[in-house]
Amino acid sequence: MDTTITSAMSDHIARGSLTGVATLVWRDGQTIHVAAQGQRDLANGLPVTRDTIFRIASLTKPITSLAALMLVEEGRMSLDDPIVRWAPEFEIMQVLCDPEGPLDVVVPARAAITLRHLLTHCAGFTYGDFHTGPIAGAYAEALGATIDSLFAPEDWIGRLAGLPLIDQPGAAFHYGHSTDLLGFLLARIEGMPLGEVLYRRIFGPLGMSDTGFVVPPEKHHRRAAPLGFDAAGKPAQLSTVPAGHALPLRPAALTYESGGQGLWSTLDDYLSFARLFVEGGAVDGVRLLRRETLTLFMANQLSPAQRAGARMFGMPLFAAGHGFGHGVAVVMEPEHAAPTLCGGGVGAVGWPGAYGGWWQADPNDASVALLLTHNMVEPDQMALGIGLGIYAAIGQFQALAGAAR
Repeated sequence: MDTTITSAMSDHIARGSLTGVATLVWRDGQTIHVAAQGQRDLANGLPVTRDTIFRIASLTKPITSLAALMLVEEGRMSLDDPIVRWAPEFEIMQVLCDPEGPLDVVVPARAAITLRHLLTHCAGFTYGDFHTGPIAGAYAEALGATIDSLFAPEDWIGRLAGLPLIDQPGAAFHYGHSTDLLGFLLARIEGMPLGEVLYRRIFGPLGMSDTGFVVPPEKHHRRAAPLGFDAAGKPAQLSTVPAGHALPLRPAALTYESGGQGLWSTLDDYLSFARLFVEGGAVDGVRLLRRETLTLFMANQLSPAQRAGARMFGMPLFAAGHGFGHGVAVVMEPEHAAPTLCGGGVGAVGWPGAYGGWWQADPNDASVALLLTHNMVEPDQMALGIGLGIYAAIGQFQALAGAAR
């Protein structure tokens, strides 16, 4: 076990940057580092363990994207198919003239939304939390919470279709609900809930027994509690996740399953998924994708202008260092690649989550690095600098993981 990583994460916990964290580094078929440190539940004094089950937020997106590409490979759908083939609700779409402007000042969409647009976040959808204009309230009212929405999938699809796009389909990268819609299209095509699609296609074959949209009662004792920070910036246990996007206990009758950010998982489960990217689309003899489809998955799909224009919270996202494939960030210029997205050599991939989860898979040295934690921060806290220590921890972990042997 690499003790340098363990020591570094201990320092972050001691400083109050993290409450608890689980880390793993895998290379050339072997786990060369694994550690579980700090607490997963402050109220009950429970430690993080290797099998702690975390909310992984947007680490969900690459999994849903994999399921979609499996259907593409089977000929069930094509990347350039308009989504109206399965969702006629999107036949006629309007586009805001100004993303922060009035909702009734719109122009018609010039092109149909395609599956490719969903996979690359170029469809014109967004997250309401990214905006201050009227579209923010419209998203919240129409769609509800992003993880545990009370709307049934069919209702949610219609509500999304009733909102204006913030850009023309195919024009630019806009991070948002594209992967949630993608998940519901998969459910329509397969004729079963998204959770069952993912289980049959990915979780079951790869042995990911602790991954799903719901943590069953018999595993509740292994869940990480919602952990974040109080008003003074000190580690604290929260009553729910920021902005109320998830419920403390998911009702049994809830049918909404967020393919963009709804999964729970563990270190070892997510390792099984991430190994696909360094082992040619197969893990332990179980093939999910052909090599050529995996190559497509991991290849940058954004034009230079789209890379330069991509923003998140107003900050450049892919202007230098990274591109974006079909659901994953792709390292293009390693010397400029921000480790908070993913690091590694040319062609390495990854995608972080809002609650502090992070991973990268680098085919250049057949390695996977994983960090799971609950670092849940409200937007107004971020503006004050509260909770941002996670980025330093991820950057340090990424560097040390690359050096570990």
